[in-house]
Amino acid sequence: MLKRNAAQKRIFKNALKYIILPVILLFAVYELIQGIGGLAADQMEAAKTVLSEDKADTSDHSEPLISKREVQSLLDNNVFINLQANHFDFIHDGQNFQVDTSIDIPLQQFILKKMDRANSRRIGVVVLEPLTGKVLAMAGFDKTNPSNNPCLDNRFPAASIFKIITAAAAIEKCGFDPNTTLKFNGGKYTLYKSQLRERTNKYTARITLQDSFAQSVNPVFGKIGSLYLKKSALQTYASAFGFNQDIDFELPLSPSFIKLTDEPYHWAEIASGFNRETLLSPMHGALISSAILNSGKLVEPTVVDQVTDANGQAIYQSRLTPIQQACKKNTSIAVKKLMNASIRSGTCRKAFRGYRKDPVLSRLNIGGKSGSIYNRSHDTRFDWFVGFAEEKEGYEKIAVSVVIAHGKYIGKRATRYGRILIKQYFGNYFANKKRTIKKDFLIAGHKLPIVNQ
Repeated sequence: MLKRNAAQKRIFKNALKYIILPVILLFAVYELIQGIGGLAADQMEAAKTVLSEDKADTSDHSEPLISKREVQSLLDNNVFINLQANHFDFIHDGQNFQVDTSIDIPLQQFILKKMDRANSRRIGVVVLEPLTGKVLAMAGFDKTNPSNNPCLDNRFPAASIFKIITAAAAIEKCGFDPNTTLKFNGGKYTLYKSQLRERTNKYTARITLQDSFAQSVNPVFGKIGSLYLKKSALQTYASAFGFNQDIDFELPLSPSFIKLTDEPYHWAEIASGFNRETLLSPMHGALISSAILNSGKLVEPTVVDQVTDANGQAIYQSRLTPIQQACKKNTSIAVKKLMNASIRSGTCRKAFRGYRKDPVLSRLNIGGKSGSIYNRSHDTRFDWFVGFAEEKEGYEKIAVSVVIAHGKYIGKRATRYGRILIKQYFGNYFANKKRTIKKDFLIAGHKLPIVNQ
């Protein structure tokens, strides 16, 4: 009995020892953690204070970045005529600066190499990244004035390119869609006052808005302008798409011009592009196409990525700058369908023949609008292509604008330039994309499959 009591006491003492010791240890660890945590919190607060002081110090001493207009005063515009490198140095007021541009040099060189200078008086080619407004190519030729940059020149009659604006206005203001049926009498490419009357007889042709756009039927668009949209709506949508506006750019960009009278026949001329007074620059043509790709948003163009001083400090950096909403998103989707139809079955069909079987073009959704008109003396034919191309399975897209002032003989047409530069750009893009995928595959440690040739 005594032995059993002594054993129980020993067990009880040992149990107390095993219970109390961990509690003491836990308490000690808790105190240690609290001390470290307090120290860490103090250090974090100190770090925050230092960082905030550094930020305040930086903001106090940093110079504000200059604007696009101020960049214009720094740079010699002639340097940008057919750039052969995407960066260059210059000196201003005895200080050295470097300019980095957004130009895709291989694409630019390709365009310059393909230019038909023998039969052209002026050529302007612009390729844009539509979402950002970055200029990927800006190539031009002026036979009489080599120092002129036709890409920024607003002396080109817009011709049927203005049908893009008329179509957008008709879709929004009149409730039209690509399948809306319209009527006209007479020839497709004439515009007589008699063709603007609302009449139906055995000679009346019926056609959808989509086919009217694709085939560039002047009487249909003339009637839309004179009978449906009239002066106010035409003026509103021309302004929404950037006409008669100064658009900020790192280079002087002449505003595209439009003027409307109170004469209904003049509204018909404007709406169909059957006039020489509505003027458009190739740069602005690319912006209009970009807006159609960009859910109706018009953005400022930019060709200078940044300007840095001798110390490597950026004094200018480009940024995405929306101008305004030119049309609604659903409208831009509808206009895209109209522009697709121009490539598939309209006035651009011949230049893009066989694109569905082409290894590059078949992978793209392509849209466009062509336009042409002679000058008053009938010795120069202005020839336009404004369009876009985007990956069917991907996100890459470009907006394109080409204008040619043909001389005595019609040389390479604007639609042809559109096709070859779209194919060149995306051919390079797909090849680079394939190389990148292959490189990433190898870096990941995979072996490429052996393919029997």
